[in-house]
Amino acid sequence: MPDPVRHLLHFANDLVSAGATIIQYRDKTSDLPRMLSCARELRRMTLDKATLIINDRLDICLASDADGVHLGQDDLSPQAARTIFDQVYSKSAKNRMIGFSTHNVGQVQQAGAMPVDYVAVGPVFSTTSKANPDPVIGLEGVRRARAATPKPLVAIGGITRKNCIQVLEAGADGVAVISDLLESPVKALEDFMRILG
Repeated sequence: MPDPVRHLLHFANDLVSAGATIIQYRDKTSDLPRMLSCARELRRMTLDKATLIINDRLDICLASDADGVHLGQDDLSPQAARTIFDQVYSKSAKNRMIGFSTHNVGQVQQAGAMPVDYVAVGPVFSTTSKANPDPVIGLEGVRRARAATPKPLVAIGGITRKNCIQVLEAGADGVAVISDLLESPVKALEDFMRILG
């Protein structure tokens, strides 16, 4: 197993062991065998411990038996994903989740009519995890998004231990974090859990 893959799995295992309840696997490469291998290993380590969401790829989600998929504006539509989930899992009691990324109030409103379980909105703050990020919406953007949908709202983009409370106070139900977990994942997660209580 290549070192980057081993590192990713070790990182995720540390987070799950420390109490993370949701892990989203995001891989922007086109190495499908590696993606599937990682997703299946993540499913094994998160099973009965944390919810596993696969970013962008419904096929990888299905092949790894993940708990759900997170779709972007240019991915398969949430309607198509829900139809596929319903067909594949028609006899299963397990409900698969669909999350959907939005970047402005209009997209949030459109997502309200879609078969999604939560709406992600952002970037709230400047972020380095995307090559071409959408414009920053700020806390006011979170407030507008909250007013535009009754669905669970997850704030994305530049979320840290220093600003996460402000984001929740602006109306988000949850936050997605990447950069602030990288240096010391277990310590950072413990801090987030204490701060967000």
